[in-house]
Amino acid sequence: MELFVLSALLIIGLVLLLVELLFIPGTTVVGVLGFLVSGAGLVFAFLNFDYTLALWITALALTLNFAAIGYGFSSGIWKKFSLKSTQSGGVFEGRMTGLEVGMKGIAVSDIKPYGKASFAEVWVEVKSESGFIEVKSPVTIVKIENNKITVN
Repeated sequence: MELFVLSALLIIGLVLLLVELLFIPGTTVVGVLGFLVSGAGLVFAFLNFDYTLALWITALALTLNFAAIGYGFSSGIWKKFSLKSTQSGGVFEGRMTGLEVGMKGIAVSDIKPYGKASFAEVWVEVKSESGFIEVKSPVTIVKIENNKITVN
């Protein structure tokens, strides 16, 4: 019965450690729990078995646990969870290219006070300075500030 309890503790500890390394890396809770259960198994071994046999059990458990850690780091599982690409640019990058104050265009939607307007075949969201502007009405850019275009 003692051998069953000892092996159960050591195997559960090793399985928890492998689960941490292979399936849910980064949480550390399961890994720490695995080390604690393995430690409880080693304490159980020293309390219930001969000292020499307990040292052999400790050596075997440590070897298996460190082999599991080594396998976890060398298996490449971490590459599946790591970011490999970067994002560049932003939401408004290049939006104002070619637009300048005084440019004339046409409202492509009702502007009340926000809507869309076309300037040199570029559609942009604009804000009306003078209130409601009907669709297909001529508009002029009066201000470009902080990626916001104000028309009149």
